[in-house]
This record gives sequence, structure tokens and C-alpha cells, in this order.
Amino acid sequence: MQRRHFLSIAGTAAAASPLTPSSAEAAQKSAAGKRALMKVGCQSGPLTDKQMQFFKRHGVEHICANPTDPQDLGYYTVEELKRARDVAGKWGISVDLVPMPFLSSSHVDRTKRAGIMMGTPERDKEIELVQTAIKNAAAAGIPAIKYNLTLLGVLRLPVRDKGRGGVTLSTWRFKDAKNEPPLTRAGKVNAEMMWERITYFLDRVIPVANEYKIRMALHPNDPGVPPITGYQGVDCVLGTIEGMKRFITIKESPYHGFNFCQGTVSEMLQNPGKEILDAIRYFGSRKKIFNVHFRNIRGKRDDFVETYPDEGDVDFVKAILAYREVGYDGMLMPDHVPHHEDDPGGRQAFAFAYGHIKALIQAVDQLG
Repeated sequence: MQRRHFLSIAGTAAAASPLTPSSAEAAQKSAAGKRALMKVGCQSGPLTDKQMQFFKRHGVEHICANPTDPQDLGYYTVEELKRARDVAGKWGISVDLVPMPFLSSSHVDRTKRAGIMMGTPERDKEIELVQTAIKNAAAAGIPAIKYNLTLLGVLRLPVRDKGRGGVTLSTWRFKDAKNEPPLTRAGKVNAEMMWERITYFLDRVIPVANEYKIRMALHPNDPGVPPITGYQGVDCVLGTIEGMKRFITIKESPYHGFNFCQGTVSEMLQNPGKEILDAIRYFGSRKKIFNVHFRNIRGKRDDFVETYPDEGDVDFVKAILAYREVGYDGMLMPDHVPHHEDDPGGRQAFAFAYGHIKALIQAVDQLG
């Protein structure tokens, strides 16, 4: 990005005319009141010294940790969470978030525990596991939990589009998707059924989050599929902006919000480059953004590929300015990255993304 373009977007007049001493002082005060409070983060594992060194080398000092769950309890024990903090803390890295182990982005047909979203009697036992996870996070000093409420997981095509330098890109085109099997083991699930299950969950979980002061960060459905008709018989109500707005009103609480996947939200939109800024401002101004998956796409709803951060349809300078505008102070983390056979673990791609995000944060912080 050219400096002139960056300055224009940032709204600075420095290039247009010299500042008088008084106006320069005013500009500095204004910039000081609009500091870029975001941090580079990451959620990739494993939770080892080697991985922590990798993070530290690349300027990542805040993470979503992925502890092991050796006893298949459905939640992390206090001891396991404290160990995660110790492993990261040894390298000067803060654990700001942990996942809810069984409320992941898995397809219901590949998930052992699915009572919450299937609406079966097992959901009460599963909700108790979530309540325990909240209590344990509080006891271990970890402030937030991310989770999914999904039946379909992350939908993508098996064949990936090609990108720059020989990479392949995660791809979704609804018209090319094969609806097989036609229904999941959850059967046909319409919007009314989905909202009942989501509300049942929130009614029993958010009060516990309030009590223990743990932020519960939901990841929206990835991707959004056509409402009503849905996909595999499921109406994904958390795959639209309207659905996300409804979600945050079900329980009024400062501990009820989003793992705001900018890529996923962009996938819901017809004009991501423009509309994503409105979404950031809407949810950010209401303090409902607890974590950000800072990734880019090229395309629109029902037809997109996931790109490197600097080449998608969303201008990341405008996006990061919007986060600063609403006072967002959490992590900006890469999520999915392009794949290349010379980089099987994605470490090169992640390192590129860390540097890109860190440079953006430093730039907007300096420009004011």
C-alpha cells in the first residue's frame, strides 16, 4: 500500500498543509485519545515451548491456548488451564482465551457431543460441562472462552482455487456444493428450532458467565448459507448479520458477545469491502467483539475464496481503523491461511500475517 493512500484513509491532513504548533499539539492530543489498543494474537497449536518460541519470535504475545483434554471430560481442568498459562508465561505470552472443547466448528455427523444443537435430553449434561468450564477458567485466571453453536461446521469445497505463488485457497461456491447427505443426523432443523436451542443454551450459560465474569465469545456460522432453504436441511441462523444482531439481544450481558471472525462475517455480505465496516462499528460500539479472526476473502456471500490479508476485498487499513474507532482492545489473529506444499504447517503464511497485522497496528497508532 502506498503511503499516500494510507494517509488518505487515516484522515490525516499532514500531507496537505503544515501544522502550526498549536494545531500539531491538538493533533497529538487527538491521536493520544485514539490509541490502537489491539494486539496481535493467534490460536494455532500445539501448546509447546517450541510453538511459544515461534509466537514470541514473530511478535505474538497474546494467544488463544489449546490445552489437551486427556480424560475427554468435555472441559479443561483448572490444573490444565494453569499449566497452559505457565507454558505461555515462560515466554512472556498471555493466555487471553481458550476454546470450549466440544463446542468446536465440527460437523454434527462427526461430533460425539451434539445434544445442545440437536435439542436432545443430553443437552442439559452438556450445558453443565460448559458451566464447569466457565468456573475453571475463572479459577485459572483466563478471562474468555470461545465456542460455536453449529450443526454443519465449516463448509468448503474439496477442490481449492489457486492463488499467488502456487498456493491454494480455501473455497466455497454454494452452486457447486453437493448436498450430501441431504440431511445430517440432526434431521431437518428450521430457524424456529435453531433459535429455541440457542436460547435454551444462553439462558443457562450466560448467568454463570456473569457470576464468574468470563466473556463467552461465539463464532458465527462459517459460511452463511441461504436462509430458510439452508444446507443439509439446516437453517443456519447465525450466518447472517440479522441473526447475529438477534443473538446478542437474547441475553443482555457484558459477558455475551462474539469471537468476531471478520472472514466469516465478510462471507455473509454482498459487498464485503463496504459492509464489513458497518458490521465492525455495529457490534464493536456495543462492546460485543471479544476476539477477532482478522482474515480476508475475495468474493461475496455464497461465492468466495480465502486470501492473504493484503489481497482480499476488505481493505485492512479501513478495517483496523474501524476497530480503533470503537475502542476494541483485544486480539487480531490470523485464522485460516493459504496452503503451499513447501509450507505444510502454514508457518510461513502465519508469520506473514503476524507481520502484516503488527505493522498495521503500529501504523494507525502512530498516525492518530
